[in-house]
Amino acid sequence: MARYIVTGHYTAAAMKGLLAKPSDREAATAALVAAAGGKLLSYYITTGESDFLMVTESDNLQNMLAALVVAGASGAVSGLKTVQAFSAAEFMAAQKRAGEIAAKYVSPA
Repeated sequence: MARYIVTGHYTAAAMKGLLAKPSDREAATAALVAAAGGKLLSYYITTGESDFLMVTESDNLQNMLAALVVAGASGAVSGLKTVQAFSAAEFMAAQKRAGEIAAKYVSPA
């Protein structure tokens, strides 16, 4: 299964909602990711450039994107960014594969 790191921001409306009625956003997020066929591995509230960071796992990127569309359409989050994450073993395999195909590349310079 592929892993994805998703970051984003809560909107002002969402923050007002959290003030009025605190809720477990990790549970809500896990339910959405599960509905899309994935699994929420971790969920953090963060400081700095984003308000939250989550690590998800899914064997279908299209389904993961559907979950992000649902979250974005809710108006509660904005600025969603998603990157795929690779384990050290996956990166080692990519390096080995790169060595196998490197001779096929012709540099423009």
